[in-house]
Amino acid sequence: MKSIIFRVCSAAILFLLAFQSANAADLVVITNPDISISSTDIKDVFLGEKQFAGSAKLVVVDNASAQGSFLSKFMNMDAAKYNSIWTKKSFRDGLTAPAVKSGDAEVIEYIKRTPGSVGYVSTKPPGVKVIQ
Repeated sequence: MKSIIFRVCSAAILFLLAFQSANAADLVVITNPDISISSTDIKDVFLGEKQFAGSAKLVVVDNASAQGSFLSKFMNMDAAKYNSIWTKKSFRDGLTAPAVKSGDAEVIEYIKRTPGSVGYVSTKPPGVKVIQ
């Protein structure tokens, strides 16, 4: 029961945070330097359809301050649909939705220290791989 309440609250918070905007033209998808994915993999990675890059397990992270722009630009959906997809996947497939970090700095730090991680930010940071 606590899990369902947490998911519903998380979905509501993410939906509200989606309205904080980062310029969609400035968003970039970044990965930990040890993994390789292509731009065509982005949607599958963030929807849990692609879980490995080679032998590395992918660890996906969402950026609360840029999520609305990311979902619009890269995923062609809104926060409600994205959260709905992940709620279904968690019950049907036992998958866990991506962790959510508050902003660029948190996402960048997480990506740098977490093997197999993938996220998105509004600036091109050093020390990570940018997906073109």
